[in-house]
Amino acid sequence: MASRVHMAVSLTLTALGLAPGAAHLMEMPVKLGYAPAFYAEVTSTLYAWYGIAGGMVQVAAALTVVALAFRLRRSRAAGLAAASAAALVISLALWAAVVAPVNSAWADVSRADLAEFAAAYGHLRSRWEFGHLAAFIAWLTGWLGLVAVATGEPGAAARGTV
Repeated sequence: MASRVHMAVSLTLTALGLAPGAAHLMEMPVKLGYAPAFYAEVTSTLYAWYGIAGGMVQVAAALTVVALAFRLRRSRAAGLAAASAAALVISLALWAAVVAPVNSAWADVSRADLAEFAAAYGHLRSRWEFGHLAAFIAWLTGWLGLVAVATGEPGAAARGTV
């Protein structure tokens, strides 16, 4: 029973963790066409809850899936569970390495005049947008692996025998 609950929590948190990246992906084509000043205005105000709620969900999901992979380490699904956990951790690492520095740079110019603010956003927006895309692809890979673990053999994941 505990394994079944663990799998359900892992699936739920990982699915919820797809939302921020999917939203970024759907917005990207339109936002990349914005003038730098408008892009700066939209981007600097739109994403406050992404880091707060989305970040907490993604970290919780990654930790939960890492623990699940450990729990399934002696099962037939051990490799797939470990790969899924690794993909989620890679997603978080991509965000930290590619996106977080842009957020910091933008925060540094947040009190600058409008032209400098817009120029900073214009200069770094491709890195920010495509960093989110890379992190989303890694997260989606982890989610798909986790779904494969959960659906591999009916009931096997819940018994830890996948």
